[in-house]
Amino acid sequence: MKRIILFCSIVLFSQIAAADQIILPERNPFTGTYQNQLAFGLGQGFDTGWLLPPPVRPVPFYIGTFQYSQPTTFFRVPARRSINISQTVGFHERYGWDWPAYTIPMIYVTEDIALFRIKNVYGGMGAGAGLQAKENERLGAKLLFQFKVSLGYNFNKKWAGEFFIQHFSNANTAEENHSYAFYGLGFTYNY
Repeated sequence: MKRIILFCSIVLFSQIAAADQIILPERNPFTGTYQNQLAFGLGQGFDTGWLLPPPVRPVPFYIGTFQYSQPTTFFRVPARRSINISQTVGFHERYGWDWPAYTIPMIYVTEDIALFRIKNVYGGMGAGAGLQAKENERLGAKLLFQFKVSLGYNFNKKWAGEFFIQHFSNANTAEENHSYAFYGLGFTYNY
């Protein structure tokens, strides 16, 4: 419940800020003036679950993501809508989990909204839903929900880099819901 309240509070804050013209830039912070974006990201897994408190215990679990996005708005706030294909890769056991068992492909759709933009730096958050290829003892369902917080830097009109914190869970739709959490870096290309 606390997570839902936190998410709704952040969305509400962004809407209030947008109403006062605080965060509405003249162009989309994610894609600029372009209508398409490709992104690739790599992330390190953590075994603490959710984003708050921040994950602190790294594990031998990684994610690679390919993302295609288009600019949009969310209640007049600049946003991007994406389809993501990810692959998680686990190695040996650690902290009681058999990480190779979680080497699973995923596909999901997301919507990221811009929280702010200051010159070439922007921040965003997003949520999404999708599927993983198989159930496991960590996430007992194929259904996935994703939450992401990102901080980006536009190198120029076409290229940007992003630091992200990403969380996946099944939102308690199954008995097992130990979630996945990742810190990562990505690059975007607008065209």
